[in-house]
Amino acid sequence: MYPFFRALTGNPIVVSSALGDVTGDGIADHVYLTGIRTEDSPFIQEITLVVRDGGTGQVTSVPLKDNAGYNPRLFLGDFTGNKIDDILISIDSGGSGGMMYHYIYSFVHNSPLVIFDFNVYNEVFKYEVTYKDDYKVEVVSKANNMKYIIDLSYKGADYLGEIYDANGKLKQPISGFVNPLSGLYPVDFDANQVYELLAYQRIAGRYNADSLGYVLNTLAWRENRFVLANQNVAIFGS
Repeated sequence: MYPFFRALTGNPIVVSSALGDVTGDGIADHVYLTGIRTEDSPFIQEITLVVRDGGTGQVTSVPLKDNAGYNPRLFLGDFTGNKIDDILISIDSGGSGGMMYHYIYSFVHNSPLVIFDFNVYNEVFKYEVTYKDDYKVEVVSKANNMKYIIDLSYKGADYLGEIYDANGKLKQPISGFVNPLSGLYPVDFDANQVYELLAYQRIAGRYNADSLGYVLNTLAWRENRFVLANQNVAIFGS
């Protein structure tokens, strides 16, 4: 069905596909992710971005830096406002923290350019999570120096009793953490046909399964890069 993939090394298969103008010539292009499926497992290795120019038939292959995981998938949409589709790639890592790999490529004139890299995002968006007296947790976002307070009262007596004394004072200092990027979703918030990015990072307490909520960062393209447009902390209801 896709004879031009036979030249690739190993035995790759198409694991995701999409159709859209990513080269900017007004003609729809064929965009694929290929990979090698692990025997008796949904794990995919050697995930590669492949674009076939709809006008010329030229095929361009782009190996991904982090190229192994689960459920690799594509989304095409304009993130920069140039009226040309960009390529969002998402891969589940399968790790306990729910970390995901995300890249966005611009492919204008068949020239691949990374405009979003999850590794760069994770280096920029760092946090401090500190338990406080009176059943509170303070989350500080270092990228923009914003502070958020989470009320732990809903956690219940057993949970709180392990951490606080009868007067609501911490028995000992405790720090939590915020996981790396665990979800990146295209959303056209202002309905102008240019997508923003909604990034999820899970806030954890004493261990990974001790979920306290999520940091939600909205990123928008400004001039030549994605910048933080909005930030919220979402907590679980009781």
